[in-house]
Amino acid sequence: MITGRTRLIAHLGYPTEAFKAPMIYNPWFERQGIDAVVVPMGVKPDDYARTLDALASLTNLHGALVTMPHKVATLALVAEASPEARIAGACNALRLRDDGRWQGDMFDGAGFVRGAVRKGVRIEGARAIVAGAGGVGSAIAAPLAQRPRLRRLHVEQRERTD
Repeated sequence: MITGRTRLIAHLGYPTEAFKAPMIYNPWFERQGIDAVVVPMGVKPDDYARTLDALASLTNLHGALVTMPHKVATLALVAEASPEARIAGACNALRLRDDGRWQGDMFDGAGFVRGAVRKGVRIEGARAIVAGAGGVGSAIAAPLAQRPRLRRLHVEQRERTD
């Protein structure tokens, strides 16, 4: 049950119809007895910076999950960014600091690498090719590059034709 003590986690993106995070996190929070809820919030790109500023004034907001089309724009709007976010040039997670400013992080790549390892992919001693150096490619390349025994990492940026 949502109460006045519930910690809110905004899920920011546009459009919201395909958002899956609330269906994953909210049941998990309930099973764990965590008084928090992920709330989908559709924010069009032109309104994003103003919305992020307004959300920072909410006293029961813990942070936000950020999805398309806002991941890249978010990096310029945070007071502090993790090395992973800076390498990726994007943020997909925000924590509202005690001073009311945003701290950004990027965990897409770490999740990808962890999932690959769980499925039996051996990264140690391997050579990896990441196709694309945009937000997703960079987010995946960053945690791969931090693996101590990865033999080689090649990031291939395709030419844009648009």
